[in-house]
Amino acid sequence: MNSPTKEIVKNNVVRSPRVGEIIEGKIISKERSSVYLDLGPLGAGIIYGREYQEAKQILKDLKSGDSLFTKVVDLENDDGYLELSLNQAGEELAWDLLRQKKETGETFNAKIISANKGGLLAEVSRISAFLPVSQLSPEHYPRVEGGDSSKILRELQKFVGEELAVTILDLSPKEGKLILSEKAKGLEKIKESLKAYKVGDVVDGEITGVVDFGAFIRFGDNLEGLIHISELDWSMVRNPADFVTIGEKVQAKIIEVTDDRVSLSLKALKKDPWDDISENYKKGDIVKGKATKLNPFGAFIQITPKIQGLCHISEFGTAQKMEEKLKEGNSYDFQILSLEPKEHRMSLKLSEQISAHGVEEKQIDG
Repeated sequence: MNSPTKEIVKNNVVRSPRVGEIIEGKIISKERSSVYLDLGPLGAGIIYGREYQEAKQILKDLKSGDSLFTKVVDLENDDGYLELSLNQAGEELAWDLLRQKKETGETFNAKIISANKGGLLAEVSRISAFLPVSQLSPEHYPRVEGGDSSKILRELQKFVGEELAVTILDLSPKEGKLILSEKAKGLEKIKESLKAYKVGDVVDGEITGVVDFGAFIRFGDNLEGLIHISELDWSMVRNPADFVTIGEKVQAKIIEVTDDRVSLSLKALKKDPWDDISENYKKGDIVKGKATKLNPFGAFIQITPKIQGLCHISEFGTAQKMEEKLKEGNSYDFQILSLEPKEHRMSLKLSEQISAHGVEEKQIDG
């Protein structure tokens, strides 16, 4: 780095420094509560008072003749010295260095000093930094079943005291904000590796994590993707752990590739139960179904282990009336109002309401 002082001395002409400028000087004397610096053509400067106390730990290890960068905080005190700050200069130079690291995408080590439920706290060049959970590399991401925040925190606390290789995701000296990313360092390699795959490819992989929203699968050259809960099976999946386990070897179909992310499906390799549904069911049929979940927009009804229909809220009028008519876990008779196999949709109506309107009921087996 070029000395900031050289910017003040140009063409052998010395201009006066300004408050806030960073200048370089050499220590010429150390007193009990102050340090004097030789600033060359700019004269002499002093670090004392609060500025000395804040930099005391650094200054105690320095000796006469050592060079250091300081920031001008006052052009002339009562004794004619430039008043200087070592801490403010160090912080400003640190932010400049961090800005350069961000621009170049440089990877560096950051020591983790603590953890909270949202991520890890680190210190970089004496500046506090934050590494969010979402920016951890796949191998360090906490795979906690059910997303229990206390368990996530315990997993994150294991990194305290360690150094992680990171890049800078975002920074703002004005706000004192420094956001780090561990996973960003490998994104280009991941993107390049994913070019060998396309939607529709079937891969062999291993389940590496099971969470409440699905399962992680590792395949290929240490690539990792997500099997969303909705892609585990054709039946309604409430707990992914009921369908896959960590370490299990599986085949999965790639259903989406976006930059560095890949989504896969297990159910895409299983027989689609909707393919031949028209052979057993048709519009107007009365079928037995179990209410599996009540939502503000209606009730999900299980017709077979892998077929679910929807009884829309409009069939009841209000959510309260729906809850009066249906209880989760109980079975009822429903009429099929519409059936769209390609869209995997079946609309239903409670047969009690049908009878009230004089519609003939018909029981369908199966």
